[in-house]
Amino acid sequence: MNNRQLFLQHLAQTTDFPLMIEVEKAEGIYLFGPNGEKYIDLISGIGVSNVGHRHPKVLTAIQDQLDKYLHLMVYGEYVQSPQSLLAKALTDTLPEKLDNVYLVNSGSEAIEGALKLAKRFTGKPKLISCVNAYHGSSHGSLSVGGNEIFKQAYRPLLPGISHINYGQISDLETIDQETAAVLIETVQGEAGIRVASPEYFKALRKRCDETGTLLILDEVQCGFGRTGKFWAFEHMEIVPDILVCAKGMGGGMPIGAFVANKEVMGVFKNNPILGHITTFGGHPVSAAASLATIQILLEEKLIEEVEKKAALIKTLLVHPKIKSIRNKGLLMAVEFESFDVLKPIIDRAIELGVITDWFLFCDDAMRIAPPLTITASEIHEACVVILKAIEEVN
Repeated sequence: MNNRQLFLQHLAQTTDFPLMIEVEKAEGIYLFGPNGEKYIDLISGIGVSNVGHRHPKVLTAIQDQLDKYLHLMVYGEYVQSPQSLLAKALTDTLPEKLDNVYLVNSGSEAIEGALKLAKRFTGKPKLISCVNAYHGSSHGSLSVGGNEIFKQAYRPLLPGISHINYGQISDLETIDQETAAVLIETVQGEAGIRVASPEYFKALRKRCDETGTLLILDEVQCGFGRTGKFWAFEHMEIVPDILVCAKGMGGGMPIGAFVANKEVMGVFKNNPILGHITTFGGHPVSAAASLATIQILLEEKLIEEVEKKAALIKTLLVHPKIKSIRNKGLLMAVEFESFDVLKPIIDRAIELGVITDWFLFCDDAMRIAPPLTITASEIHEACVVILKAIEEVN
């Protein structure tokens, strides 16, 4: 059987209509197929390849670590240079309050750890998240998700969870003395790129302080330079108690983290001992790739160019079928009339060599989140293709 047949026969499927794009190689913003196909990856593998595919400095870091060691021991027992250096580099990008890092394998795992940490530190039972939030697909992260369509088949889920409307200050009264944590995306991703005001986040921070509630910010999709600052919460002029990150963190390698201060994180050490455990979290190769990713973002000044590149996309993508473009930096939602209008455009654009997508909870908007390394000429090339696809299918 060929690769496509093996894929369908032996790999678990999550839809009846996978994209079936076969990739032989990737480089920069491009994916290449086995028969000469060439695609612009305008979604960065869903927010992962912030520094592009196979950035040379990431590859060098991976190779250097391969020559030293791979997995050695469950997380937190051996002193491993890639983990220690990464934790220091991460905290250097953050306010002084956030000085302690727990490394895991993915965003969902980071959410799970953050929720456990909040409940353990506060001793409180209740969790609050937002309507149309997406925090992952594992049992706990699904429980705090904010869309019932994705949850109903798996109930009963975790108890004690309620939802508020993102950006609505009046809903903050729901947060009370029994609330362990409020978990919120700094920028809502799967809801179609929704951005609440700094005033909302300041009111949220104030309410959490009043009730002794920990504020967990999910920056799995919007962190690591995606919004034009290293962390999206920098736009909001607040500091969370726990920060969650993943996706763009690893330069294409699997890694995630949740970050708090040493006092909060310290509760995992006692009652019970080993209060949170991961075998592969902070894998040395992934940690080395992540450290290189941070250095690339800062040294190549990619974050400083985000707003300019986003503005260029918004200038070029003008068409009567496009109703609006919402964005925070290079995290963008291009709104159309409906999914029925959008889906053929996405399909045709792929045929023409540009990969976009839609959002789980906003299927009338096209997802655009290119590698931050994309150039002005590459942006022009991609936008021409999208406009051509719109014309050809409508």
